[in-house]
Amino acid sequence: MDFLKGLLIRVASTAVAFWLATLLIPGITLDSGSATETVITLVLVAVIFGVVNAVLQPIIKTVGCGFYLLTLGLIALVVNGLLFLLTSWIAGEAGLPFHVDGFWPAAVLGALFVGIVTWLLGAVLDRD
Repeated sequence: MDFLKGLLIRVASTAVAFWLATLLIPGITLDSGSATETVITLVLVAVIFGVVNAVLQPIIKTVGCGFYLLTLGLIALVVNGLLFLLTSWIAGEAGLPFHVDGFWPAAVLGALFVGIVTWLLGAVLDRD
């Protein structure tokens, strides 16, 4: 039961972070017709983002370990931006009205913003 609660909190906080990113960061758009479609799109994009991060990030960190050490971890900004763009592409292929315009600054800033907001919301909401 705790696993399901944690998963729902993570998906909800990521969806809220994506919603805030579409409002605050130029180049990240969500073109939906109704509030229901917006919520469903945000939840689906949050799930896509979670799956992309869960599957690809460990592989990238393992393969690119040298780059992480060489750049003192700054390459993580580039990797997260690319994973954010990949999420946008997958969402577009799935017919979801979520789009990120370009790598710099939308994808990198969006990934950084979503990561920080998700972390903050997860810390606040995941209290026992």
